[in-house]
Amino acid sequence: MRFFKNLLIGLRAYFKAIRFIREHKLYWYILIPAVLMLGIYKIGEHIQQKAVHVEVTNMNEIIWFLIHMMIEISIALLLMNFAKYLVVILLSPLLAHLSEKTERILTGNTYPFNFQQLFHDVRRGIRIAVRNLIWQYFFFLIIFLVSAIGWKEPEKAPVFYLIYAIAFYYYGFSFIDYVNERRKLNMDESIHFVRQNRGLAVAIGMIYSILILMPVDLSVIFSFSSFKNESFLVGIGGFFLHLLLWIFAATAPILAIVSATIAMNDIVDLKKR
Repeated sequence: MRFFKNLLIGLRAYFKAIRFIREHKLYWYILIPAVLMLGIYKIGEHIQQKAVHVEVTNMNEIIWFLIHMMIEISIALLLMNFAKYLVVILLSPLLAHLSEKTERILTGNTYPFNFQQLFHDVRRGIRIAVRNLIWQYFFFLIIFLVSAIGWKEPEKAPVFYLIYAIAFYYYGFSFIDYVNERRKLNMDESIHFVRQNRGLAVAIGMIYSILILMPVDLSVIFSFSSFKNESFLVGIGGFFLHLLLWIFAATAPILAIVSATIAMNDIVDLKKR
């Protein structure tokens, strides 16, 4: 019962966050993840395009080819499929600042600025994100292997969908921990708190994942080749569609950190700390 109650609190927090961002004119923060995500996706796309196809003739060549491919696939996977974590890690200073600013507006709590505390917040945010990334990647490998053994098409296996639920939890965890750090919870205490409030973590991570996984094709925005192959109206329509999807994806981390802070205030009443 507690799971679904907190799930609802997390989902409602997103509606509150949209209104909060608009009322307090925080929407300009979206520009920063927009530029960052463009760089991440371009790098990942470049690596995928560089994938080599070679013929191997002996066991030694097969082994080295597999090692090469594993490294290449892992890097591409981290940059493309796990770009959500890279965004959280690279945006740690911004997310820490925005979470603190949201709490200050909600409760009046103030935290004197100093570089030492900012460095501590960023370092902890990165540690939590990396920890969650490793655990999620670990579960991904296990579920993928089980799916590959039992089904011809692993991605269609019923068990494969557990990957998404696990991902939601760990993504939400990363955003909630910014508030837990200000509550003076150490990492073990934060881990325990999030486990006790799984529904909240899942809700925060779910909407974040949906937004950041918008099927945006940046090549449509930054390349005019689509205008040559399609009619002008179709080309313009595709341009604005993918521009809108890119804006949604860039909004994801900003909306998630504000929502997480609002939801945490609803659950623990940050003003009573």
